[in-house]
Amino acid sequence: MTSDNSIVLASASPRRAELLDSAGITFTVVSGDIDETPLPDEDPVAHVLRLAEGKAREVASRAEGRFFIGADTIVLCDREIMGKPGSADDARRMLARLSGRAHQVITGYAIIDKKALRHVSRHVSTDVVFKTLTDREIDAYVLTGCPMDKAGAYAIQGGAAYMVERIDGSYTNVVGLPLCEVIETLRSLSSDLGVANK
Repeated sequence: MTSDNSIVLASASPRRAELLDSAGITFTVVSGDIDETPLPDEDPVAHVLRLAEGKAREVASRAEGRFFIGADTIVLCDREIMGKPGSADDARRMLARLSGRAHQVITGYAIIDKKALRHVSRHVSTDVVFKTLTDREIDAYVLTGCPMDKAGAYAIQGGAAYMVERIDGSYTNVVGLPLCEVIETLRSLSSDLGVANK
């Protein structure tokens, strides 16, 4: 990755990597390492933007490349920021709270252009409605282990797809990266950025 348009995904998320790859983007992955604890009374949008930019800047400070993409996704229900569950019981609590209700999935993303010394930070929000879940359904899903590294304790692209009654907004945002918006932002930063059709 020595080209002028080299891209680095500052995330260990395989889902984000799969989304970028599906768009024909050539990139490398370097995981960012920052404290993701919410600040006291931090606005949810400010939270995801701060973490997205923090991840991108942390990786850009130590890795080679031109464009660095950082992202952070949360689930917001009744003003509670739901990140990744800390335990199986926490996952059950989150899923029970989402059951039969609407919530928002918010992803903040930041793209740093290390060559031009500029950056763009934006967020995308998607409304999601869950069907009413039984305790048995919640327990069975938690036992799969899938919820443990997912914001809000679920993955729409995996075993939780049947739980989602409807969405309003970007599907890829719910997966973890608003692909359309990220690619358009990359193109706005570099007009000769190529995106292949696979």
